Amino acid sequence: MRKVFMFLGVLLVFAFTSKAQQVSGVVKDEQGKGVEKATISLLLKKDSSVIKFSVSGATGKYSFSSVPAGEYLVSTSYVGYVPKRSSSFQVSGNENVTVPDIVVERTTSSMAGVTVTSKKPIVEVKADKTVLNIEGTINAIGNDALELLRKSPGVVVDKDDNISLMGKNGVKVYIDGKPSPLSGTDLSNYLKSIQSSQVESIELITNPSAKYDAAGNAGIINIKFKKNKAFGTNGSVNAGYNIGTYPKYNAGVNFNNRNKIVNLFGSYNYNDSKQENIFNLNRTIGDTAFESSRTMPFKNKSHNFKAGADFYIDKKNTFGVLVNGNFSDGSMNGDNINNIIYRPTNTLTKVLKANNTNDMNRKNVNFNLNYRFADTAGHELNMDLDYGLFRLNNNQLQPNYYYAPDGTTLLNKTIYRFLSPSTIDLYTFKTDYEQNFKKGRLGIGAKFSVVNTDNNFKRYDVSQLAPSEIKTLDVPKSNEFDYKENINAVYVNYNRQLKGKMIQFGVRMENTVSSGNSYGLNNDGSVNKGSKQTFKRNYTDLFPSAAITFNKNPMNQWGLSYSRRIDRPAYQDLNPFEFKLDEYSYKKGNVNLKPQYTNVFSLTNTYKFKLTTSLTYSHINDMFAQIVDTTEQSKSFITTENLAKSDVYAVNISYPFMYKTYTAFVNLSGNYSKYKADFGGGNRVVNLDAASFNIYMQHSYKFGKKREWTAEVSGWYNSPMVWQGFFKSKSMWTVDAGMQKTIFKGKGTFKLSVSDIFHSLKFDGHSDFAGQYTQANGSFESRQLKASLVWRFGSSTVKAARQRKDASEDEKKRTQSSGGGGIGASNK
Repeated sequence: MRKVFMFLGVLLVFAFTSKAQQVSGVVKDEQGKGVEKATISLLLKKDSSVIKFSVSGATGKYSFSSVPAGEYLVSTSYVGYVPKRSSSFQVSGNENVTVPDIVVERTTSSMAGVTVTSKKPIVEVKADKTVLNIEGTINAIGNDALELLRKSPGVVVDKDDNISLMGKNGVKVYIDGKPSPLSGTDLSNYLKSIQSSQVESIELITNPSAKYDAAGNAGIINIKFKKNKAFGTNGSVNAGYNIGTYPKYNAGVNFNNRNKIVNLFGSYNYNDSKQENIFNLNRTIGDTAFESSRTMPFKNKSHNFKAGADFYIDKKNTFGVLVNGNFSDGSMNGDNINNIIYRPTNTLTKVLKANNTNDMNRKNVNFNLNYRFADTAGHELNMDLDYGLFRLNNNQLQPNYYYAPDGTTLLNKTIYRFLSPSTIDLYTFKTDYEQNFKKGRLGIGAKFSVVNTDNNFKRYDVSQLAPSEIKTLDVPKSNEFDYKENINAVYVNYNRQLKGKMIQFGVRMENTVSSGNSYGLNNDGSVNKGSKQTFKRNYTDLFPSAAITFNKNPMNQWGLSYSRRIDRPAYQDLNPFEFKLDEYSYKKGNVNLKPQYTNVFSLTNTYKFKLTTSLTYSHINDMFAQIVDTTEQSKSFITTENLAKSDVYAVNISYPFMYKTYTAFVNLSGNYSKYKADFGGGNRVVNLDAASFNIYMQHSYKFGKKREWTAEVSGWYNSPMVWQGFFKSKSMWTVDAGMQKTIFKGKGTFKLSVSDIFHSLKFDGHSDFAGQYTQANGSFESRQLKASLVWRFGSSTVKAARQRKDASEDEKKRTQSSGGGGIGASNK
């Protein structure tokens, strides 16, 4: 941490000792009339890298303020005109510079349409979020959404597929701007069914404003799907093949038809995969040790679809309808061998073989109606009405065969069948309104959501498997848990550009009403209403947020921000019923689990639109922690408890680099955490300090006569870390490499890559709590050869008038959202 503060101090001294001046000029057409709303770029002469953007005014005039000494040139572009650059000029730092008038000429080709081609940077760092553009990276092919998160800067996915961001585990996952109701295993399985070919970008939002839900103490991860915005009829077809231990296939198609009145769009993606997972778990409780090794092939077939329409009623009003869904069928077959050892003499007493199977079926369909009003006076109204359904089914066979130490003499056996269907229904209405107010932008809104969850769990004792299965319901070990959560929210948010600074502040109020009912079952499997255990909660919280960006010198901007966040318990963590994992371990919920609250303070510096450094402090009350406790001397159970508190100090440094056709991005994030809790004294006390860091790097290089080839190398490293205050893990790292070639006259792209070249992506860690020592390690099929082919068809033109309007609006939004900063602009 000391070195980080020294580094920031050097930046600060440099910022205050450097001199900067103004560069201005005028863009004219051939008749000498000023060209309004042309895009102006200030470039460094030595490598043509973009330093800053501007837009010309009504008279064609533009200006760049606070330009440091150096040699520059100006580039201008505007639809219907030939792009043009000025001659180079010198900024001495002692006086303002006026660039000679730039006269642009109209293109000689027909202006009925113009083909738009652009490439986004792989990673964009903005004031409130980091954006990973999946379409721009080669090494993302063949991955599912969970693997994409694993490769994202500052994101860590642990051995149980739990997600953390910047050292904090309370991450809320959004899909296309809407929060997912899934969590835990259900969420990870859903993310595994989403292919990278569907994903446009991943947004890591670490400082959400009051407009966003307050849930997510680490922030929000928003996975955005692709949507074609071009006019005419167009689309693409893609296919991919991966091979590691097992072959994998994926394919998809998307279609779009757009005119002035309506935009019709749709897509379909299919994935067929089988992946090997290896997991070893050693537990020591009292005088007994359990040494377990598992090989778990996971098969999955998934279908993802989307269909919708946007109706442009007039220039101000747009109405849309959208249906999307995901159907997947998966199966997990585990070959599990568990050696049971008497520790005092280190003697093998028996061998447990539990080769279980789990068939999983998941269905998700979402319906959306949306309306947007926007006029030229700055008034904007957005309304969304959503309904989503999730249907989850698990059918697990758990045979347990106990053998003598020779491994062949059967001592006894117990066989179980678990059936656990779940239904989730989500209803949401949201409205957001914005308008210009007091020389700034005022936003107000409201959201009402209801989630109904019904979970049924049946455990059967199986007396015969073949020729036909004979099973009896174990009534005391079966359960029905129904959970309902209603969240009502209103917010107000305001931002304004003052002289030399941008301010933003807001507050969100959320009222949460939740209830849970746990029932036993009757002998016939029906719900026993007379055995109800229930709990209810009703609480209201305020979640303020504020930020100030000092942008008087755009080349060296500083920002301060604060926000308060909440994480509510997931329904799986509240169910008090005991779920058997194997003969010696089970999982149970905790009805006393309270929400965790986080106060986040952040300081950010953006230097020359490239080097971005942030320091963050988070104080978490009642932090969630998944602990492994002991019972009955030799058995263990997993539950979630509230730690008393946790403090997390984090630093993040990112830097993009571009020289001609070579681009690179480096991100370094580190955190220091303090955990404190007392669950009964003795070996049940947690008082732990932990530090860790993450490095993410990506390099790409274009070559060939027409720059049709691209090579890319990317990788990341996670240092040893502590997960949720208990589990200490060792370091992990990986390197990917790939090539890409543009084919079919620019209509196609072929990609070839190898993931985890050195097969280093393996986890290893341990925990020591309440008299139980646990060590876990394993790996998955991370090293794969991946190939992908994409062919684009149809029109790629956007009418000139529409493109000018969209470009102007995009530039306005970009400038407002970043306060003039953000490295994305410098990499276009």
